[in-house]
Amino acid sequence: MARRRSLRSQLYRDARILGNVQAAAHGPTAYGKRYARRKVYATSNSLTRQMLRALSLSH
Repeated sequence: MARRRSLRSQLYRDARILGNVQAAAHGPTAYGKRYARRKVYATSNSLTRQMLRALSLSH
């Protein structure tokens, strides 16, 4: 049986999907910009997390 998601995580997921749909409605350029922006955030957050882990400031 699948684990149930919390209401908060479900709301964040729905908001992300809605943002994707809205960007897609504005055309491929808008969706591409959104995709690129999210990729940059994911990369920078990952690097920050690695640095904090190396300094034992994060789990």
